[in-house]
Amino acid sequence: MIIGVPKEIKNNENRIALTPAGAAELSKRGHEVYIQAGGGAGSGFPDEDYINAGAKILPTIEDVYGIAEMIIKVKEPIEPEYKLIKKGQILYTYFHFASSEELTNAMIENGSVCLAYETVEMANRSLPLLIPMSEVAGRMSVQEGAKYLEKTFGGYGVLLGGVPGVPPANVLIIGGGIVGTEAAKMAAGLGADVTIMDVSLPRLRYLDDIMPPNVKTMMSNEYNIREAVKQNDLIIGAVLIPGAKAPHLVTRDMLSTMKPGTVLVDVAVDQGGCFETTKATTHAEPTFVVDHVLHYCVANMPGAVPRTSTIALTNATLPYAIQIAQKGWKQACIDSEPLRKGLNVVDGKVVYEGVAEAFNLPLHNVESVL
Repeated sequence: MIIGVPKEIKNNENRIALTPAGAAELSKRGHEVYIQAGGGAGSGFPDEDYINAGAKILPTIEDVYGIAEMIIKVKEPIEPEYKLIKKGQILYTYFHFASSEELTNAMIENGSVCLAYETVEMANRSLPLLIPMSEVAGRMSVQEGAKYLEKTFGGYGVLLGGVPGVPPANVLIIGGGIVGTEAAKMAAGLGADVTIMDVSLPRLRYLDDIMPPNVKTMMSNEYNIREAVKQNDLIIGAVLIPGAKAPHLVTRDMLSTMKPGTVLVDVAVDQGGCFETTKATTHAEPTFVVDHVLHYCVANMPGAVPRTSTIALTNATLPYAIQIAQKGWKQACIDSEPLRKGLNVVDGKVVYEGVAEAFNLPLHNVESVL
């Protein structure tokens, strides 16, 4: 199969979808791998590394899209890329369709095969291609939150871990999945007083068992959230409904009850955000203020640590990329139920329920496209 890896063009996105090690694994199986010139530079991988791994370098993004049967990316295509995508071309990347009607309609119109990392799902409901970036984003949410709590950035002016004689900051994490767990680990390690919420009592029991004493668990519901936001300095939104739009758990009216300089970090921004006041920001302009509350809503948080993120992502996505390249997308999806769940839009048809529901579109049975 001919595989193309374009340079990411989303604002401040320095990751690349394939490491030289990944390129070598595909090349040694007889597949042609084309990398856009300079695509890996932001992650510390020069073109020479890819050439040595058996890949070829193409000068422009148009060249990569033009030659490839399968495009492997990190982030969803953005408007300048829409016209480059061909009918029947496989796009293997993060899409988060439910947060963008424009993207959804564009992929319906071009007739491509859209395999979304974030909806590849194992039998135990885990999301193997989302986990690595959730781990990065969860840890980064505390790192960034601690920074923006500084008065110079507009925050409340508290040190996350406090000092002897001064209590630590209070951190509220809404969602006890991968993002929430990693955020809690980081916040607890820095000495903060942490509360983590979830709707699952078994999950809360598990978290209560594994977390250190400065992490408390609490059932997630509107009343508890409404009360908790009044007391916390840093609030992290870590809620995920696979393939669907995130619910607004912190509403606009709650902001007036928060301390001025409270920091909100919405890791669910790719899925529309779990704060009502969320709007996607970039690493160039990461924050905005609503009602004296600082919001950090960067839609590609792991892009700020591209070396770590690129290696972690390739570790997870490469085995499935090999299956697709070896068998073709149809046979690979027939043979692998997790990969089959990654199909979102195929040949103009929406085959993933969360996407159809988000925009009131017809839902087609996935078997109809295989």
